[in-house]
Amino acid sequence: MKPTVRPARPFFSSGPCAKRPGWSPDILKNALAGRSHRSAAGKARIGEVISLTAGLLRLPAGWRVGIVPASDTGAVEMALWSLLGPRGIDVLAWESFGSDWVHDVLKELRLKDVRSFTAPYGALPDLGQASPERDVVFTWNGTTSGVRVPNGDWISDARTGLTIVDATSAVFAMDLPWPKIDVATFSWQKVLGGEAQHGILILGPRAVARLESYTPSWPMPKIFRMTKGGKLVAGIFEGETINTPSMLCVEDALDALRWVQEIGGLAATIKRSEANLAAVAEWASESTWAALLAEREETRSCTSICLKVTDPWFATRDTAGQAALIKRATSLLEKEGVAFDIGAYRDAPPGFRIWGGATVEHKDVAAVLPWLDWAYASAKDEASQ
Repeated sequence: MKPTVRPARPFFSSGPCAKRPGWSPDILKNALAGRSHRSAAGKARIGEVISLTAGLLRLPAGWRVGIVPASDTGAVEMALWSLLGPRGIDVLAWESFGSDWVHDVLKELRLKDVRSFTAPYGALPDLGQASPERDVVFTWNGTTSGVRVPNGDWISDARTGLTIVDATSAVFAMDLPWPKIDVATFSWQKVLGGEAQHGILILGPRAVARLESYTPSWPMPKIFRMTKGGKLVAGIFEGETINTPSMLCVEDALDALRWVQEIGGLAATIKRSEANLAAVAEWASESTWAALLAEREETRSCTSICLKVTDPWFATRDTAGQAALIKRATSLLEKEGVAFDIGAYRDAPPGFRIWGGATVEHKDVAAVLPWLDWAYASAKDEASQ
């Protein structure tokens, strides 16, 4: 039967994800629209975003935060093109975006001393294969697979290589071991529910030392340049962005960060995300047709919560038939106005993905789960006729 309780906010997209509870366009009324980002007021507003980010994430002294172009992808590319080359590289991948970084290192940068360690959707590669003497590139959380790194114990404190981490679906939802991370990237549109196109690049002291001691052999686009005369352009990490940011987006990010501060900081956002995962995990443990895609409990993502279909009937359908059924189910959910953008990523196994980041209310996650049962059963009935 069709459920009667509806999510108050049916927004389960993985990016841009749901705005923080209580958000409205009115929060943008004080944005510096029409003002230069290089004005004293503009730099102060950007600087506040940077300082709040560093404080809320509890970054160690010496770690720098910069706002850069082109979302998390731009931040990752800046790191790869600027830092890689002087030593061997290990790239770990277990989903779509990690595979993109493997491609970039091998096919675009065309570096030679590269090892890639991969795993299929739902699993992690053996993290112990990564060498502390080599640069290591990986995603902390697989946005398209729902599989996260359980901890940083495998990263050596005595490493001589850099750890370069795409953390876009992990920051503000998972407790990251910052002393073990030399570079981290993320974007506002994930856990903070911000708008797109702006990336955050976090550099530790070892990454800064690499930038100031190594010059890549390839041409460097202007938007990637972080040094001048062999020294870090410190202004990038003090509010002087490389190119023009949207001051509306800056205001929106500032609002989200203040909300994080108001609800109790990082501990609170982690707790909210983990509670959302717990609700889905409990439902999945009793489901007759679905299960979490992550194979091991300790690797289950609390943000990009991915579900696979375990119904034996579903396995008898060809790939096109499976994709069509999921599309029909998500269409039914959207038509009812109870869940938007809840289908699995296009490269992932057919299934569903519920964003469980901190801006999503636990009661809405709990409310949408019976609707998943209804939508799958309805789509299956239609396909069986």
